[in-house]
Amino acid sequence: MQLSIQPDGPVPIYQQIRDQVVEAIATADLPAGAGLPSTRQLAVDLGINFHTVNKAYDLLRQEGLLRIGRKSGAVAARDAASGPPRPGWEQDWAGRLRTLLAEAAAQGLPADDIISRCQAVVAQFAFPAAPAAACEPPGAARHCPAREAGKTAGPPSAGQHSSSTRSSSSSCGPTSKRSFLPPWANPTMTARG
Repeated sequence: MQLSIQPDGPVPIYQQIRDQVVEAIATADLPAGAGLPSTRQLAVDLGINFHTVNKAYDLLRQEGLLRIGRKSGAVAARDAASGPPRPGWEQDWAGRLRTLLAEAAAQGLPADDIISRCQAVVAQFAFPAAPAAACEPPGAARHCPAREAGKTAGPPSAGQHSSSTRSSSSSCGPTSKRSFLPPWANPTMTARG
């Protein structure tokens, strides 16, 4: 997993961190139980205030995606394979989705364009493969994500980061980005003592 921030971008830095951690959890780049760096360490590595990282981690904790403990630090609390979401999550998510749809409508996008853009984003998203037991029997009307996983994978589009990127430079964004490959994302680095 690679965290990249745009210090001068339109999205607040804490939101950029939060969004990238959510995406890493959703795509299985950050599985349940995996640790994240401390707020102070990530702040130093990204060159930002630790309160900014703390705000991102707190949002993730409130959403049930991170556990934060004094001894264990920040740990991914769940991933896509952890089962159904907490009660009430879908209602909260539907409210946020409604706001996103309202923003698009307020900008003058017709409903057909909104739907086609949503479908394009879903098609490009790297959903983790479903376990074989979750697949429908052969010939069923629904598709099996595990069988389809290899068919839809392609190179990332402009502005989209590849989850396999392991360098601190990115070829898919402005040069003013600050990128950070934390020690927990690099298998060749050891944890600090």
